[in-house]
Amino acid sequence: MGAPGDRAAWRNPTRAQFLRMLLGSAAAAALPAFAASPPDTAASARGPYDFWFTRLMYESGDWDVDQRMPSNLIDALLQYTTLRVDPQERVIPLADPRMLTAPFCYMAGHRLVEFNPDERRNFERYVRNGGFVFADDCNHDIDGLFAKSFESQMGSIFGADALQKLPKDHAIYRSFFGFDGPPATSIELNGWGDDLVHDYLKGITIGGRLGVLYSNKDYGCEWDFDWHNKRFSAQDISKFGVNVVIYALSA
Repeated sequence: MGAPGDRAAWRNPTRAQFLRMLLGSAAAAALPAFAASPPDTAASARGPYDFWFTRLMYESGDWDVDQRMPSNLIDALLQYTTLRVDPQERVIPLADPRMLTAPFCYMAGHRLVEFNPDERRNFERYVRNGGFVFADDCNHDIDGLFAKSFESQMGSIFGADALQKLPKDHAIYRSFFGFDGPPATSIELNGWGDDLVHDYLKGITIGGRLGVLYSNKDYGCEWDFDWHNKRFSAQDISKFGVNVVIYALSA
């Protein structure tokens, strides 16, 4: 019989623990340890990083957008948290089984999202087994090609009603910093795309966990700034990205 802490982890595991349990020992070795324990105890024995940014490469569209965004989000995590963060973005094909071990995956684009069989299988397996995908519509357009095709893919995999608006009191809005809902982007306020300010995000919840976070707000472009200019901003626009990552690791 395991220790009380082991039984508690099984009843209410973190996302990383959940992935370890379901993906098996071979994949588990690559997963990060995210726990409340100090970084010089249990966590330090689990590998060099708690978090690495994984961008998903998919065949049908322009996956390689917002190229400065990952480094800016990584910088924010290093600034505000004590996570051990890999300083380099990792780009992995969605069809590659290596993506199944990532603590967090990002996908974005402007064009068609149409998964091939390997991509579809890995996406579904990853999300159903406790993974987290942040999908961002670079068009900021609910009637655009990315939005329509991505939503269609999600419906075909998880069901027509799986993608739902998140309530304003969802845990992702208070996982680190406090927000009243999804912060607006300058892209929305400047009238780009569908010329709407979207006061919601959508998501797919599996087993009580948010497995897919979906945005039409174009956060990727918002966070794709020249880091030299960050000091001139009245507010750090990348703070919500910290919330997203902390939720992905701890929920």
